[in-house]
Amino acid sequence: MRLSRCLAPLTLAAALALALPYDATPHAHASAGPPAPSLFGAACRTAVNGSHVVAYCHNPYVDTDRVRLHIECARWWDIDTDSAPVDIGAALTVRLTGRCWKEVGSAWISHQKVR
Repeated sequence: MRLSRCLAPLTLAAALALALPYDATPHAHASAGPPAPSLFGAACRTAVNGSHVVAYCHNPYVDTDRVRLHIECARWWDIDTDSAPVDIGAALTVRLTGRCWKEVGSAWISHQKVR
């Protein structure tokens, strides 16, 4: 007789917890966090050989990546260049080239997501 009095509150609590909708339970909100970021961006390798720059970009993701090669020349009178934008689809590799008249100061790739 005494055992059933001790179990009554536990039974009532369990019944109420099972009757709650899933969204109202604490564990439903614990797993809900910010959405995972989408994977994007081609992997690029850039090589400078004298006054010439060559870059290879490979896009392993589904979204199309628009890439451009930017070259800053070391001499003040040498003209810095930006390549035309190139769209890289999924699982494709492209080659971008450019040059300065003399030495290359720096070269980098810019990425833009194509909608």
